Amino acid sequence: MRYRLRGIALHVVLVFALVLFMFPFAWTLIMASNSTADIYRFPPKFTFGDQFDDNVRHVLENVAFFQSMTNTAVVAISTTALVLFFDSLAAFTFAKFRFPGRNALFVILLATMLLPAQLAAVPQFQTMALLGWVGSLKALIVPAAANAFGIFWMRQYFQNSIHDELVEAATLDGCGFLRTYWHVALPSARPALAFLGIFTFVASWNDYMWPLIVLTNPDHLTLQVALSQLNRSHGVDYSMVMTGALMAMVPLIIVFAVFARQFIKGATEGAIRG
Repeated sequence: MRYRLRGIALHVVLVFALVLFMFPFAWTLIMASNSTADIYRFPPKFTFGDQFDDNVRHVLENVAFFQSMTNTAVVAISTTALVLFFDSLAAFTFAKFRFPGRNALFVILLATMLLPAQLAAVPQFQTMALLGWVGSLKALIVPAAANAFGIFWMRQYFQNSIHDELVEAATLDGCGFLRTYWHVALPSARPALAFLGIFTFVASWNDYMWPLIVLTNPDHLTLQVALSQLNRSHGVDYSMVMTGALMAMVPLIIVFAVFARQFIKGATEGAIRG
């Protein structure tokens, strides 16, 4: 009886947590389907309205939504591909090869994770200005081509999933570093790569601060920066803003739905192995 009560209590807590985490998304849907006047009503309106089509039309009239979405997709896909390659390559090197200063370099790499990203904004902008990349998408893609978290994540996975004997056997068979990395390391790290890929894609898609600073060309705005133009100085049309936010979430929902199994598998295996 005690275990049954404990199970019921656990399910109640899980259901409450699910409702709590789903409420912001449900509230976004409600606001996107109502007018701003309905949003300001008291008591609040918790039912769906019939203004969604009008709100979508207003978003498309006020921002270059599809052009901005294309720019964001180019940046997110390019960044994700580069991160998967460079982070996994560096992580495999740290995990399975010994070289002078390996541990010191890895400690320095981890130390960079402690620094707020805002501290790098000024020197990073100066670098982009010297390269002539201010206003272009290259200023978003190249600086994000590798990150400390991805290297740390993949290193922990390689250390626990690939035995040293397997690397030695590949070397005895005549495989060099790159062939060992490509034919031995990557196939065994697909769950971890899927997790890192989705994590990087979502972070790149939702990035706002750095694109706001470096993108000066209106034709190269990313989706989050473009949607910020919906905030007017004389007032905010919250129904239109929420509709734009909801439209921006659709690609992320599709990506997660397609790769959810690999994402969850990579996260759980990393938690168990790490």
